[in-house]
Amino acid sequence: MNKGQIGWRRKLEDGTHMNCYAVAKGDRWQFYAQKERFEHWEPLKTAPVEDWLSLLDAVDRRIRRMAARPETAAKIRKRIKELFPETEVPAFHR
Repeated sequence: MNKGQIGWRRKLEDGTHMNCYAVAKGDRWQFYAQKERFEHWEPLKTAPVEDWLSLLDAVDRRIRRMAARPETAAKIRKRIKELFPETEVPAFHR
């Protein structure tokens, strides 16, 4: 992964794990996933709310280390509320 990518692991319903990452392209985020280590990264057409919340958590942690701007997290929170209005989005805590 390069510097602009943010990655995490997601646990699937069958108990296996999936590697995921997101990269900012302009003001949009593109999500990618791979099930096995040496498989190709597949772009996700629609990322689930779990991936958006994982991205938000990672960006919040980068803000605490001064490696990301607070505006980035605000834009992600806004996008989550647009895509998933029923989801409660956690507030940023320093």
